[in-house]
Amino acid sequence: MLEKRTLSTEKVSLKPLSEHHLDELFNAGQDPALWRWILDNYCKTPQTLSEWFHNSAQFDAQQQLVMGIYCNTQQRIVGTTRLFRLDKHNLSAEIGHTFVGVPWQRSCINTHSKYLLLKYAFETLKLVRITFGTHENNQQSRDAIARLGAQFEGIQYKNRKLVDGSFRNSALFSIIDEQWPELKQQLEAKL
Repeated sequence: MLEKRTLSTEKVSLKPLSEHHLDELFNAGQDPALWRWILDNYCKTPQTLSEWFHNSAQFDAQQQLVMGIYCNTQQRIVGTTRLFRLDKHNLSAEIGHTFVGVPWQRSCINTHSKYLLLKYAFETLKLVRITFGTHENNQQSRDAIARLGAQFEGIQYKNRKLVDGSFRNSALFSIIDEQWPELKQQLEAKL
């Protein structure tokens, strides 16, 4: 089981998502633009968010760690992210299911969040590979992943079924353990 622990920098804390975070998460998720590329808008209503929290966010603690993104300066939850699909045999995982409320996008929030998860994955869990995936047409997300130093690997076709029944093609990126020391220095310079 992944240890539930808070990960922090000076500006951002990743806190294991709990029920008392849901009101702030709901407020952060109210801009419809957030949900264009995400599989399902779980911030539609407080009830939808509660169902998502109990059914999706709590799914398989052996393979995922769901975190609330907490802005330390504003003292509030501004989004969510997770480490998931932990493969203990192959020492790999994925980082994603991320959303950051529109007022905090293009700020330091995403960089700090991803830095914390990458550091935890490579240095604490001793993983050798982290992958990222996003909708192939979500250029803003693709650019954010590339800015982290992740390498584009290609398009995975029809790998995610969307709420409307259609399928998404995903742009896949990765970072491996040999790349981490240099990328860590670059990210720390940005922090």
